[in-house]
Amino acid sequence: MRRFIIFIIAVLLVACNSEQQGLQPQTAKGCLEDAERALLADSARLGETLLRRSIHLAEESEDWHTYYISCQRLAGAISQGNPAEALRLMKKALAIYEQHPDDERNYVILLDYAGTYAAQVAYANDAAYDEAIDFVRRAYDIAAEHRMTDLMCQTLTSQANIAWAEGKYREALDEACRAETLATADLLPGALQVLARCYHSLNLLDSAEVIYRQIEPGDDAYLAYIVQSNLAKIDVQRQGGAKMGTAIDEAFEQIEDFYFNALQQKDDYYQETLRQETENQRLAYSEQLYRRTLLMIIIASLITILAVVLVVRYRMRIQRQQREFEQAQLQNKLYIQEQEKRNLQQEADNQKAQLHQASEVVAFLQNYILERTEVIKRLREQSNDSRITLNPREWNEIERTLNAIDGNRIANIREQYPDIQEEDVRLCILTRLGLSNRAIGNIYCVTISAVQHRKLRMKKEVFGENNPDITLEQILNSK
Repeated sequence: MRRFIIFIIAVLLVACNSEQQGLQPQTAKGCLEDAERALLADSARLGETLLRRSIHLAEESEDWHTYYISCQRLAGAISQGNPAEALRLMKKALAIYEQHPDDERNYVILLDYAGTYAAQVAYANDAAYDEAIDFVRRAYDIAAEHRMTDLMCQTLTSQANIAWAEGKYREALDEACRAETLATADLLPGALQVLARCYHSLNLLDSAEVIYRQIEPGDDAYLAYIVQSNLAKIDVQRQGGAKMGTAIDEAFEQIEDFYFNALQQKDDYYQETLRQETENQRLAYSEQLYRRTLLMIIIASLITILAVVLVVRYRMRIQRQQREFEQAQLQNKLYIQEQEKRNLQQEADNQKAQLHQASEVVAFLQNYILERTEVIKRLREQSNDSRITLNPREWNEIERTLNAIDGNRIANIREQYPDIQEEDVRLCILTRLGLSNRAIGNIYCVTISAVQHRKLRMKKEVFGENNPDITLEQILNSK
C-alpha cells in the first residue's frame, strides 16, 4: 500500500514538473535574441516591442551588458523615424557602459552611433553639429589607439557624412578617401557610397560614376536602389536636363515609398503569422494543460481517499498505543515520585544528623579550647562578687583564641568598624564568651545596669542598630 502511494505521488510530481518546464520566465538576453530575429525578418514593430521589454528585464536583473546592447539596437531600429529618441537611447547606453565597461570595441561602436544620431538630429533641426563631431572623434581616437582598423574605417565614414551634411565637401572627400583605404570587404560598400556622394556634390561626375559602379549591392535592394538612382541622376546632369532630373527624383521617391510600403506589409504579415502561431500554441498548451489537470485531479482524489483510510487506521492504532503508553508512563511516574520522596527524606535526615553532629563537634572543640585557655578559664570560674583584672597581653591572648575558634569574628569587626574603641572591642569579646552582665561588671567594676547601658550605647553608636528587640549578642552572631 505504501509503495503504491509513493508511486502515485512520484507520477504527480513528474506531471507538475513537466507543466512548470513549459512556463520558464523570459530573460533579458532571450528577449534580445527574439528581438534581433524579428528585426532580421523586417518586423520592426515587434522588434521594438521586444527590445523595450529586454531593456526593462535587463534593468531589473542588473544585466548591464544586455542593457546597453538593447538600448543600442532599439536606437538603430527607430533612428529613421525618431532620431531624437535614438540619440537619447544611445546616451543612456553610453552612461550604462561607462559605469560598467567590458569591451573597448563596444565603446567605440556606441560613440559612433551616438555621433550619427546626433548628426541626424542636427540636420533635422538645422542646428550645429558640434555634439556629433565630438562623439565621432572620441570614437576614432579610441579605435586608432587600439589599432581597430575596421572601426577606424567606420568612424572616418561617419566623420565624412557629418562634414558632407555641413557642406564641407572637400573635407568630407578627404575623410572618405581615408576610410576607403582602411575598409574591409563588409565596410567597403558604405565607404564607397560616401565617397561617391562627395564626388557627386563636388560635380566630379566621372569620378562619382566610377565609384558608384564599384559598389556591389548583392542582396541589399535598398543599396541597389541608391546606386541606380544616382547613376541615373549623373546621366541626366551630363545631358543638362534639369526638368528630367526632377522627374527622375520624383519617380525614385515613389519607388522608395513603394519599397517602404512593401516592408510595412511584410512586417504586418510577419506579425499576423506570428500572432496566429502564438494563438495555436496557446490553444494546444491549454488543451494539454486541461488533460494534465484532469489527470492530476483523478490522481489527487485517489491519493486523498487512500490517505484518509490510512490516516484513520493509523490514528486508531496510535490512540491505542498512546493510551497504553500513558498508563505505563503514569505508573512509572508514580513509582519514581515515591522513590524520590523516600530518597529526599532519607537525604534530609542524613544531612540533619550530620549537621547536628558537626555542631556538637564544633561546640565541643570550642569549649575545649576555651577551657584550656588559662585566662578564659579564670574569667569563667570567677564568683559573682570577685574582681578580675586583665593586662593587655591577656586581652590579646583572649582575642587571638576567640578569633581562631570563631572565624576571625573580632578581627572582622575591627576591619568593618575601624573607629571602634578598644574598650568596646573588649566588651564584644566578653559578650561573645557568654559572660553574664554581673561578671562583666566585676571586670569593669561597674553595676549591671551600667553594663546594660554600655551594650545599648554600643549597639546604637557603633553598629547603628535601633531595634530594641535585637540584642548585642545577636548582632555579634551575625558578623
